[in-house]
Amino acid sequence: MRIGVLALQGDFAEHVVMLRRLGVDGVEVRLPEHLDGLAGLIIPGGESTTIGKLATRWGLMEPLRDFGRSQPIWGTCAGAIFLSKDAHRDQPLLGLMDITVARNAFGRQVDSFEIGLEVAALAQPTALAGAGDTAPFHAVFIRAPLIETVGPGVEVLASLADGRIVAARQGHLLATSFHPELTGDLRFHQYFLGLT
Repeated sequence: MRIGVLALQGDFAEHVVMLRRLGVDGVEVRLPEHLDGLAGLIIPGGESTTIGKLATRWGLMEPLRDFGRSQPIWGTCAGAIFLSKDAHRDQPLLGLMDITVARNAFGRQVDSFEIGLEVAALAQPTALAGAGDTAPFHAVFIRAPLIETVGPGVEVLASLADGRIVAARQGHLLATSFHPELTGDLRFHQYFLGLT
């Protein structure tokens, strides 16, 4: 299996490492032709406006949209913003996922935090993970966005104790406000591979 990681900006290398730990061929994607033959794509954290501008410059916007109409895409942090239909500002977005996202919703870099999240979807048995794991997922939030609203076809996967949404799925599309690639926990990557 070959999974792409959009490698225009941000922490794409960490996702490639996680994929390789799972025995998956992680491929850095910088040009439209790099999408050929991929079973899925991860859009990493970083700076969503920069990712959008670079994707526009390198002619990736339409190829990414076309890919995401039929193939799984997972956006983490800035990648979740880039996947969304609305981020409350004028910036390039793929508009594939029916979510509205607030950028930097938890504050500045100094307001970053880590928390254990209950994620029922990770406890479900999968071909890759076997019986699943009910332990809280250690989530790392760095200048994180918040998923403010979800459309009717979007499933909320995780929320904070106060109800704010931090992970959601719409069919083969996945968005997380946090950075699973910065932990040693492979469960979210396994979950994404289960969408392929």
